[in-house]
Formats: sequence, structure tokens, C-alpha cells
Amino acid sequence: MSQIQDTATQARYAIARRARDARFDGEFFIAVKTTGIYCRPICPATPPLERNVRYYATAISAAEAGFRPCLRCRPDSAPHSFAWIGTDTSFHRALRLINDGALQDGSISDLAARLGVSDRYLRQLFSDKLGTSPKRYAIYQQCLFAKKLLHETSLPVTDIAFAAGFRSVRRFNEAMRAELGMPPSKIRQPNAKSRSVVTLKVHYRPPYDWSALQQFLALRAIDGLEVVTESSYGRSFQLGSTRGYFCVRPQLEKHYFDVDIHVEDTRQLNKVLQHVRVMLDADAPITDIDQHLSTLLAESLRYQPGLRIPGIWSVFEAGVRAVLGQQVSVSAAHKLVTSLVHALGEPAEFTGFSGQRFFPTPESVLDSDLAFLRMPGSRKATLHALAQHYLESQNPDDVDAWQAIKGIGPWTLNYVRLRACRNPDVWLEGDAGLRNALAAIKAPIDPDFARPWRSYLTFQLWRQLTD
Repeated sequence: MSQIQDTATQARYAIARRARDARFDGEFFIAVKTTGIYCRPICPATPPLERNVRYYATAISAAEAGFRPCLRCRPDSAPHSFAWIGTDTSFHRALRLINDGALQDGSISDLAARLGVSDRYLRQLFSDKLGTSPKRYAIYQQCLFAKKLLHETSLPVTDIAFAAGFRSVRRFNEAMRAELGMPPSKIRQPNAKSRSVVTLKVHYRPPYDWSALQQFLALRAIDGLEVVTESSYGRSFQLGSTRGYFCVRPQLEKHYFDVDIHVEDTRQLNKVLQHVRVMLDADAPITDIDQHLSTLLAESLRYQPGLRIPGIWSVFEAGVRAVLGQQVSVSAAHKLVTSLVHALGEPAEFTGFSGQRFFPTPESVLDSDLAFLRMPGSRKATLHALAQHYLESQNPDDVDAWQAIKGIGPWTLNYVRLRACRNPDVWLEGDAGLRNALAAIKAPIDPDFARPWRSYLTFQLWRQLTD
């Protein structure tokens, strides 16, 4: 994607950058011709003259034009922006897979095959959308993540190189010089003594209704798996063959979360951080969502700005929680999930973390008769079938394929899409909570008018039931 040329857009961004408006953080980047540096709209440096400024929709677009990232505002920390992704599903999936390390572990041909497109088509998508190749995008993201670790942690440079996906320190140094214009030693910041827990920042665009998200998670938190307080949320996790825990602590006045992460394999650190971003819904274009939905709902209910979608760690966990929540109350579903975790979850023993269990694996669910769960045998059979699917399918997280599993219907699929698949436009048809909320409001609401943000409409309505 090239430099932003539209005059009206430039004028809007000029106002936003002069005001250091955090609502635009991550939506665009500012490149300064006189310094050769690109910044976030909230950069604390003295604002440059408008004639010296260029605007770019993405960090890599500014980099492709020859600009280096600012060391003060750190563009690597900006919230991700969805505005430029559009509705291209293949491109969106490609970005997610690359950010999760697809090109660190495989080739562009492998990635294209996973997406069901040709190599040529994938390269053309990236050229059209970002003005660069998939590989160059992947390497630049690796460098930005390494820069983040150099700024925010005291990890040794060797550990950072591997955590960012590089196979050698030499290749890491070469890439940092080529992509960011400086070696790691020039970026390294003074830090405290090294710790087993790494603390990183996850920035977001305000507003952010932490209270609503915290209350939603607290009501459903599983003792032994999750730890929720008024000012934090933490849990154990498994990611591939590695394990660990994280704890998020909101810094609301500064528009970011401090995220403490302990992971057995630091090479998985970026994947863990991306999972946390999703669970916090940190990258939602919340200003656009609030503007659209508040207009729709103004006469019907008290609209709450900044409401986010609380995510679930994995698609499998979301599926299990959804099956256990079929046709029962939130409290009944909570008891069932708690029983499952306590019976089948392996011990989690980490210093500094008060949780004691991991969420059960597909293997453990399939190997159990689930006799401890007080629910119909048909639902236990559905859990077994879901676990079997995860052990046999090449792409088990493809929720559409779950329709072939007996006992999994539209509500279950949509709940998983809502809380684990990053789908912003899910409407839970037939949900009892939504029916109760709709019956209690002042004026009728047509969910179709809320497209493409029906997932957020769902949480606005659910929130009414707790007020």
C-alpha cells in the first residue's frame, strides 16, 4: 500500500497527529522527510511541519519508502489496524498465519497451500495491499517484535533473536540493520535484572471498558485455570508443545496493558503475545464500532462505549465450553467446565502463579468416559466427537467443518466464532440472553442494521442484563 494521497484523509490525519489523538493510534503512521523517521500519531516529539510529513496506512509501507521507526514512540507498539485489511478473507488469514510464524516454519508455497490459493496470487495480494512481498512482511514483523523485546525486556540478545523467529544471531543482526537501519546494540535499553517472567506492553485505541470485560471473565473464570481480580486477569496455557502462564494488568490512563508472560520456550513468545491481544480484543477499531452501533441503539438502550469481546485461549477450549453451555444457565455451564478442568487438566506448577491446572487436551477428553459430568450422554458423545476431530483433522480449527459433528448446531458454532475466531459479525440466533435483553429494551432492534459489528451488538445486549 503506497503513501496516502487522498486530500481529505490527509487533512483528518493532520488534525489527529497535532492533537496526539490516541483513537487514531495504529490507524496511520507519520513519516518525516527531514529526519527519515516514521512515528505514531501519539509521538511525544515536537510535531513536524505539515510540508515535511507523509502519511502511510501501515508501518511496513513507511519502511518500504525508506523511513526508520522512531525510538521514542516506537511504532512496533502501536495497536494493529483493521481498516486497511478490508473484506479479503485470504489476505486476512495470511496475515494472521504469518504473524503466528507460518513463514518461520514453512515456505510461501506451504502458506499458499494452507490458504487454498496459488503462490502467484498470494504474492499479488501482498503487493496490492501492502506494496511488498509476504516474506518481506514476515521479516519486518520479526524485526519489530525483536525491537519490542529489546526495549521492554532484559532477555539476552541471543534469546531475543530466536524468540523473534531468526535461526541465528548473525541473520538477526543482518536483518535488523537491513530493515530498521540499526543494529540491536543501538536499540537495547537499560533494564532491570533478568527474570523468568517477561513483561511486555499491549497497546490499544481508547475507549476500553475494562470493567465490563473483567466482570464477564470473572463470572466465567475456572478456579485453578484462571485468576481474576478487579485489576488483572491471568491464566495458564498450552501452545503446541510449550506451556506457561500470563497475567494482564490494565494501565487505563496510558492506553495499554502490562502483560507478564512466562513461557517454557521463548521462541513461542510472539505467538503467546498475539493470543493475548486477541483475548483482549486490543485491535478492535472501536471508534468506528461505537459510532455505528450508538447511532443504531441510541433510542433503545444505554450504549456503553469501549465494550470489547472477551476472547478464549484456543478454538478447542471455546468448542468445549460451548458444548458444555448448551441449553443451560451460565452458572450451570461454569460448574461443568470447572469439573472438567479439575478432573482432566494436568497440573500447572509455576512459581508466582496461583493457578494449578491446564485446560484438558483433546487426548485427555477422548480417553475419559466423562462419568463425572452430570449431563446427558449425547452431550458427552459430542465432546468425544469433537476431541476425535481434533486428533484426526489436518485443520481442526476450521469451525465450518464442525457442522458434521453430531450435537454441534448453529448456536455452538457461532459462540466459537464469536469468542475464539475473531469474527466481528456474529449474531447468536436463539440465545436466551439475547431474547431476554431484546424483550426488555424500549424499541425493537434489527440485528442486520448492526452489520458488520453484530458481535459487538451481542455484547452490548448481554451487558444490559447485568446493569
